[in-house]
Amino acid sequence: MKQIVTFATLALLFLVGGCKRNEGLNTPKDDPRAVDLGLSVKWAICNVGAENPEDFGDYFAWGETTPKSEYTDENCSTYLVKIEDFSGNPQYDAAAANWGNGWRVPTRIEQNELFNKCTWERITVNGVVGMQVTGPNGKSIFLPSAGYNELGYPQTSGSYGYYWSSTPGEEHGYLSYGLLIKYDKAEHSYRDWRYMGLSVRAVKDKKK
Repeated sequence: MKQIVTFATLALLFLVGGCKRNEGLNTPKDDPRAVDLGLSVKWAICNVGAENPEDFGDYFAWGETTPKSEYTDENCSTYLVKIEDFSGNPQYDAAAANWGNGWRVPTRIEQNELFNKCTWERITVNGVVGMQVTGPNGKSIFLPSAGYNELGYPQTSGSYGYYWSSTPGEEHGYLSYGLLIKYDKAEHSYRDWRYMGLSVRAVKDKKK
């Protein structure tokens, strides 16, 4: 059953302040963007480029660290390029490059853990549709259905959400792995064209 909640009433949105780049934080352990869901890593409360959990944030081609006005195979620096899993490498990692402090794009394995060990429920936060993801310890994050960006603006938002992992596919540099929100369901090990502008929800190691 779809639920409608506000930022003030949703228990998962306890963050004071925004999710922008570093926010004047001095050390990684002070970072209020990190939520421990009871998994192997901590998950960010917002998308990279967002100020609030329900904001779409920026869109990135796979392995790129800055948003663009349009997303094509011709202007994608990683399309048809052999690249290994880049999680934590700021040359390719949008979270590491923009947030620092140990943040990185999750691996396919870490996204699969989020999918398999959490409960997923479609809700609306401040008018934005997405999925509340609740971990084994009862804490939650919100993943907005931000769609994808190809022509310079979000497409299929409100119905679909696409989130990159750092793990390449096996198709000679065409595709890479991610997580898909599809209406009231989610799919892990989803693959998309590398040049597409998708969302990034970052993770960080618990020791950092």
